[in-house]
Amino acid sequence: MNTSTPSVKEALYLVLHQIPEGRFTTYGRLASLLPVSASARQVARLLSQLPEGTQLPWHRVVNSQFKVSEFAKHDEQSQRLIAEGIPPSAHGKLPVHKVWPDNP
Repeated sequence: MNTSTPSVKEALYLVLHQIPEGRFTTYGRLASLLPVSASARQVARLLSQLPEGTQLPWHRVVNSQFKVSEFAKHDEQSQRLIAEGIPPSAHGKLPVHKVWPDNP
């Protein structure tokens, strides 16, 4: 039996799979859900290092202001969120009622 603590990366991938389609979370909220200590910045860095074509729902994680961060895959992330029914406001903020888990 393996009783060792998962790495931040392993824990992140497990929790990332739990974000349901049509919902999103923030880097900080995701970090707080991990069973190991991690920062929002560490979560963002790990997500930015995912291999091309990954099946992980990385696009469901945004910054603390509920906006898609400006980075190389900004347009792809925005389009994926819109396709899942999470359109941003005119100011780029995603709807608070779509935050996962509930009660931001």
